[in-house]
Amino acid sequence: MQKIINIVEGVVRMPAWRMAEPVNFTTLDGEQIAILGPNGGGKTMLADIIVGRHPLLLHDPEYDFSPSKKTMVADNIKYITFRDAYGGDNDRTYYLQQRWNQMEIDENTPTVGKKLQEAYDLALKTEGVEADQLTQQRDHLYSLFHMQPLLDKPIILLSSGELRKLKLTETLLTQPRVLIMDNPFIGLDADTRQQLRDLLGSIAKEGRLQIILILSKTDDIPPFITHVVEVDHMIVRPKKTLAEFEASRPTLPDHMLSQTMHDAIVALPYTHKEYHTHEVARLNKVCIRYGERTILKDLDWVVCNGERWALSGQNGAGKSTLLSLICADNPQSYACDITLFDMPRGTGESIWDIKRHIGYVSPEMHRAYQRDIPALRIVASGLKDSVGLYVKPTDEELEACRFWLDVFGLKDKENTTFLKLSSGEQRLVLLARAFVKDPELIILDEPLHGLDDRNRRLVKDVINAFVERHNKTLIMVTHYAEELPACIDHKLRLIRH
Repeated sequence: MQKIINIVEGVVRMPAWRMAEPVNFTTLDGEQIAILGPNGGGKTMLADIIVGRHPLLLHDPEYDFSPSKKTMVADNIKYITFRDAYGGDNDRTYYLQQRWNQMEIDENTPTVGKKLQEAYDLALKTEGVEADQLTQQRDHLYSLFHMQPLLDKPIILLSSGELRKLKLTETLLTQPRVLIMDNPFIGLDADTRQQLRDLLGSIAKEGRLQIILILSKTDDIPPFITHVVEVDHMIVRPKKTLAEFEASRPTLPDHMLSQTMHDAIVALPYTHKEYHTHEVARLNKVCIRYGERTILKDLDWVVCNGERWALSGQNGAGKSTLLSLICADNPQSYACDITLFDMPRGTGESIWDIKRHIGYVSPEMHRAYQRDIPALRIVASGLKDSVGLYVKPTDEELEACRFWLDVFGLKDKENTTFLKLSSGEQRLVLLARAFVKDPELIILDEPLHGLDDRNRRLVKDVINAFVERHNKTLIMVTHYAEELPACIDHKLRLIRH
């Protein structure tokens, strides 16, 4: 049978990027592949080898992209990475509050429509692409992802889920022979996830596209997948059929957090500098608009001390915008009737007065974090509410940082710099950063993005343990109902306008 991708005894030239054993990886025409494994196990490293980002010793990967008429590997294999989906090429200039800052938007700010038109025009120029077929596919993608209402929306205002839909649409317009996607379903609401599975399934059935999915969450394996390749401890395991993988899938214990660590979290000392208020947050008739777009309209919401809220809604419903108001990252928050910890917004408190009592992690924060500094220093930056670390921590503070790295299974990663960690490990470091200052309000926006099954269960255990402490309030956003920890006792669902 036709071998679309064939790597035999592959060893990367640069020692820093080598797997623990030579790589053997072959995909045949008609196969649809899922690459699975733990965070830091080597999944992304394998993908980089497949697309040629890490050249090999002795012999390069062999490709047979027929019947595609395109000659370049880069035209035949498209790879959507976790980082790409948070904004693409302009991340160098991105900062955390940029999405909420209307001052950053002018006539030169690219819109969704402009970005997709550029992709369409570029695809038309590619050898072997037929205009009628491309137009039909574009219209189908626009319908599938509800892109029409977004076409005039500046990219800077997109939610993480909307950004992901944009990137998927942009990439599929190029009509690749092989499409590699890193965790394509995260950040998408349930309806869009199912629509994407159906779309990819129909494309796979047509036989014109080989799909390789890199998945951290094994429950995300769609039914069109035929084979599974597991990557663990930097070793690429032999390919299995989906049925063989399902039959051998190990069961996870009910809890990943040890009782000793659970008790240590609950018993952490208090600083006696906390706010002790009955109402943690009160929002009265909050309205947020960007141009002609209404994001939030007449929202009333009261969050009381000790409550554990699940915040849900479709992509673009305003979940992250709502959280940006509470965290004072959104300039419009000062024009709204918002009270936090009994302090009305705009009565003299600084942004740092607010952030000192809030632990926060989100897709926007992950995207903004581009500092390649050691994991321990990143956790320590949470004590100072800064992106970098500009004040030297005390020995006591460093011990607290090491404790939280240990909680999240990263004890041996404290000296590894951020950009050398896998995306899942990066998310765990940012979670440790959110918890390290023992905040009264912990806000977790899609905290389990990109985490493997064990770490997802671990984080849920950590959340449950943390809110057993006195004077702790939780707001959590997720598109997966099963990701919610058992402690959740209140729910708010936003409706997209």
